[in-house]
Amino acid sequence: MSTALIVGATGVVGQACLRHFASLPGWNAIGVARRAIAPPPGAQALQLDLQDGAACAAALGARDDITHVVYAAVYEQPGGLVGGWRDQEQMRINLAMLRNVVEPLDRPGGALRHVTIMQGGKAYGVHIHPQIAVPARERWPRDAHENFYWLQEDFLRERQARSGAWHFTILRPRIVFGDALGSHMNPIPAIGVYAWLRHEQGLPLAYPGGPPRVNQAIDADLIAQACAWAAESPNARNETFNLDNGDVFVWQNVWPAIAGALGMPVGAPEPQSLAALLPAQQPAWERIVDKYRLAAPRDLAAFIGQGAAYADFQMNHGREGPLAPVIMSSVKIRQAGFHACMDTEDMFRKWFGRLQERRLLPPSAQARTDRGMAE
Repeated sequence: MSTALIVGATGVVGQACLRHFASLPGWNAIGVARRAIAPPPGAQALQLDLQDGAACAAALGARDDITHVVYAAVYEQPGGLVGGWRDQEQMRINLAMLRNVVEPLDRPGGALRHVTIMQGGKAYGVHIHPQIAVPARERWPRDAHENFYWLQEDFLRERQARSGAWHFTILRPRIVFGDALGSHMNPIPAIGVYAWLRHEQGLPLAYPGGPPRVNQAIDADLIAQACAWAAESPNARNETFNLDNGDVFVWQNVWPAIAGALGMPVGAPEPQSLAALLPAQQPAWERIVDKYRLAAPRDLAAFIGQGAAYADFQMNHGREGPLAPVIMSSVKIRQAGFHACMDTEDMFRKWFGRLQERRLLPPSAQARTDRGMAE
């Protein structure tokens, strides 16, 4: 049996990876998180503060069963999601967290065979440059800006070169979407709350973002599949891969699919900041939770995390157009052997549907009608 340690198991990527590896024959899966979690069937949980080096050494230093690490944890400063991406202290903490996981496992006689870490579009400077060359390719030299990606990557390369007993893979997914709650970089719950606030006021679903931009998305479950592929494929050893659904999207063009998934009509655009709007809606959210008997947290912040600020960033709030496209080539990973893809509109339908199935968002009007008729 191989054993995958999924680090950051409450995040949008980590949660999907824990589910996926737990479902694979021949694999054990252990989810690591700072707070206690209820693991999915077939998985185990390990509560661990990654900033506590002594605790990590004690928990991982004597284990001889962990063969693979999927590192999907990230430290984001409270209230400083976008601004903190260039903060020196945030960079230092993210490097220390990865070191605290890898160093206890990388030892003589250890079982470690592979480590996967996440980067993303920030590797190409999408957060600081008004435009990047299209498409961005993995073989390009590093973009000349400070980033904890480079700190983590340099650590892995130096450590792996000394050890020689294990390999690594770096994945660069585009905008990630999934069903994780309280995640700082998952816009789905925040968009769902915004939609239902408008629904309760009898308003259509108006697009709140800025000017259109051609972009890419990635389904969290596809990332999990890519991590399982990278864990065993010789073609993935010590390589970096861009990763996306396989198509492109524009927020304004997929907005009708999002509205349809939520059972709402589309309204005319109404630019506004979700990060400014949603925090003041705690009482309204509590009324929605009570009215529809939801299983969602009554604490709105626990439900959406910093997802509202992340949605503002991705939907170009406050920017002026036209905006250059952000496209990363995914040819390399497909040539290496990973071919899974997904229609981005179907992805949005899937994740909003998943939140409705879990009673974290109210069902659409048609679903409520169908349920009433069945009862």
